[in-house]
Amino acid sequence: MGLTPVGSYSKNRSAPQNIQQKGGRAGPRGCRHGKTMSMNVVDKIDDLVKVNHVLVSVSDKSGLAAFIPGLIEINPEIRILSTGGTFGRIREILGGDADKHLTPVSDYTGQPETQGGLVKTLDFKIYLGLLTETYNPSHQADLKRTGGVPIDMVVVNLYPFQATIAKPDVTLEAARGNIDIGGPCMIRAAAKNFIRVASVVDPGDYASILDVMRSRSGQTTLEMRFALARKAFDHTAHYDQAIAGFLNEQPIEAARRCYADDRR
Repeated sequence: MGLTPVGSYSKNRSAPQNIQQKGGRAGPRGCRHGKTMSMNVVDKIDDLVKVNHVLVSVSDKSGLAAFIPGLIEINPEIRILSTGGTFGRIREILGGDADKHLTPVSDYTGQPETQGGLVKTLDFKIYLGLLTETYNPSHQADLKRTGGVPIDMVVVNLYPFQATIAKPDVTLEAARGNIDIGGPCMIRAAAKNFIRVASVVDPGDYASILDVMRSRSGQTTLEMRFALARKAFDHTAHYDQAIAGFLNEQPIEAARRCYADDRR
């Protein structure tokens, strides 16, 4: 097939013309399906943001035993959304206080997880909570309409893809199954919205985050959120590069062997 070489798409694309500026309209290159696309321009934010709602979904659960109680100590009214094994671990940590603070993502979204946990957090209500802007009345109306809440912090680390492909007997299917989709999406959404949301990808940062929040009455600072966003995008970039590197090393014969049906 005549596909362009890997990496050439982003290198060879010309920059879109006539991107909408504040108060303007997008030109033809800014159109999709015949409709003009608009881009929000934010000119007002809060440096300090109170953390009332946290979404936690981690593969590496180290540090949660101190971090989760620390968040609750700082803000006794905090609500935590979580999934799968992370939900179970947080419930174990909180014991009798779990019901006060902890909600399954499926209860919040109204959608059960798909078999095997394939789809858990890829939901409009989740991303509305991650991407809404504080002073955008349309966004606030959407939250009210859906019964959503602004999510102020995302604590996510990803399926262990690098550890999986390091195994000498790894199959293409085992690697494919360990490609995280929902995690990178949440990380990127939270990091994009650093003007309001803290994106936490490293358990090594838990203690310093709690220190900042204690000194700011349970609030995150723009400085901290911006630093976390830089780290988050670096994290997802390396994750995607590991996936691309592995797939580039696999011949098509590996895929055919992996999914061959001897009964045919």
